[in-house]
Amino acid sequence: MTALASFVRALTQSRFLRFSVVGGFGFVVDVSVFFLLHDLAQMSPYAARPISILTAMVCTWFGNRTLTFSEHAAKGIGAIFIEWLKFAATNSIGALFNYGTFAAIIAFAPHPFDNRYLALVAGTAVGLVFNFTMSKRLVFRAAT
Repeated sequence: MTALASFVRALTQSRFLRFSVVGGFGFVVDVSVFFLLHDLAQMSPYAARPISILTAMVCTWFGNRTLTFSEHAAKGIGAIFIEWLKFAATNSIGALFNYGTFAAIIAFAPHPFDNRYLALVAGTAVGLVFNFTMSKRLVFRAAT
């Protein structure tokens, strides 16, 4: 079996791996928006970060409802809106941990560990496990 075939097989069998792939895409969105706002538009990192997190959150919600948890994704406009609200509410807690880690690193870590992009990676890692758990248990769960 080729490495690609092994990856595709693992991807189809592991919800956490699918969540991580969607999260990787969200991370690219997060970093890109942060770069545009902070590095190009000269916005404060403390102001740019919530916007980049929210943009990534929208992208990951869509990716998770279509790839990770497709069998439990809401149907109908009202149910989809409720699903988004639940996703945003639960993932906002993870976003607070993400932002708090980011802010603490750039404010208190000694150089060179105070790098904004290193802080962004660390914050994202802190939020990952929390967001997966909350998405699986509270947002995308089988109807009872």
